[in-house]
Amino acid sequence: MRSDKKDKEPLFSAGNRKLITTPLGRENPITVQVLGICSALAVTAKLEPSVVMALSVIFVMGVGNVVVSLLRKTIAPRIRIIVQLVVIATLVILVDEFLKAFAYDVSKQLSVFVGLIITNCIIMGRFEAFAMSHKVWPSFLDGIGNAWGYGWILIVVGFFRELLGSGTLWNYPIMEKLGLYSIGYEDNGMMILPPMALITVGVIIWVQRYRMRDLIEEN
Repeated sequence: MRSDKKDKEPLFSAGNRKLITTPLGRENPITVQVLGICSALAVTAKLEPSVVMALSVIFVMGVGNVVVSLLRKTIAPRIRIIVQLVVIATLVILVDEFLKAFAYDVSKQLSVFVGLIITNCIIMGRFEAFAMSHKVWPSFLDGIGNAWGYGWILIVVGFFRELLGSGTLWNYPIMEKLGLYSIGYEDNGMMILPPMALITVGVIIWVQRYRMRDLIEEN
């Protein structure tokens, strides 16, 4: 007997997996699209705030994409940007209040940059380019993938800046425990200065584009 129902696409089909994996590399928001650079420079002097910011953006983008996808057929085109901003602002407020309640020290370190997630062009871009025209599950995966692509860059930058600049990781004295100070090693204080964040991100962008040079030359 013929069925009129279309076969449902598996939750983790090849196409859906690409929504998560592609932003980690060849379409990374920071290293390829050069978006969200400001927060990557501002919050990465330490590993802990870098991780917290990454998790915050993953939450906002994942949930936000789902909400926008659910509402996409009911949003009038002329107010879609306003609705998207309201969705982001609501989720960011929830994140900010959660951090103030359960991680107050990190909240102080992140300062205004949590609130500035509202203006993160990566989030607005994915709302507009993907969630407004796709179903809930693909939109969720797209949000998680792009947020994680953004987040892992923050974590890598925060890792090297804290390790080389302060000799610690998550405030744990790594270099001291390794005994490097006793043989003359000194922390590079320049690593915790804002210009070194830009240089570190630049190095990551260079490595990423070098690895992708064949693909870039084809285009």
